[in-house]
Amino acid sequence: MKAIIVEDEQLARDELEFLIKTYSSIEITDSFEDGLDVLKFLQENETDAIFLDINIPSLDGMLLASNISKFKRKPYIIFTTAYKEHAAKAFELEAFDYILKPYDEKRIAPMLAKLEAAFQRDHGLTGEAADQREQAAAQNETIGPRRINLRHDEKIIVKDVDDIYYAEASEKVTLVYTNDQQYTMPMSLSEFQTMLPQKLFFRCHRSYSVNLSKIREIVPWFNQTYMVRLNDLKAEIPVSRSKVKEFRQRMHLDT
Repeated sequence: MKAIIVEDEQLARDELEFLIKTYSSIEITDSFEDGLDVLKFLQENETDAIFLDINIPSLDGMLLASNISKFKRKPYIIFTTAYKEHAAKAFELEAFDYILKPYDEKRIAPMLAKLEAAFQRDHGLTGEAADQREQAAAQNETIGPRRINLRHDEKIIVKDVDDIYYAEASEKVTLVYTNDQQYTMPMSLSEFQTMLPQKLFFRCHRSYSVNLSKIREIVPWFNQTYMVRLNDLKAEIPVSRSKVKEFRQRMHLDT
């Protein structure tokens, strides 16, 4: 199950992402601060759930939800807000839930379990069907070389994906780094991530995806997070708090 977070406060966004990663298997594919950016994203992309703050720039959460309610395929909407007074309107828009800030883990955890159960029920992904879906996804992943088209100075450069060290979100584009060059891809980091073999590249932070085979050093950082250093480059890539558990598993740090 895939979801996006719409929240213009960094601390609140990081905390919510951490709780979702801790108490569910929901994949956070992207996050946004501006309502219009979300609407543009949803016109070309689909997601299963939206964790939506109400007080956001350009297009507030209620107006955004009203627009989304007209979609043929409607994602689950979970409002996240400090204001109680919008609850009635939220449920008129058929919101899945309405979560008040500051976040309470005892409130968040059962809501996430209910959300995943609803997704499985509504999409017929219970029991064997869910297992088959996971197996099919695993079979589609690969760690072998694959060619990818990168853009540099209006040229298209064909590279092996293994030549990529990391990718970084930068406003509305993604910067892609090899050991000797920087490329600019006209897409979000989430979109670029789908072009990469998932067993090789790890979304370690909302703004970074790293080639795990290029890591040379893992440095403990603040709040039990990490900073990683890569072969051949001086760059330091952060691992966000919400990604630490999965990162430890991927890098076999618990064995």
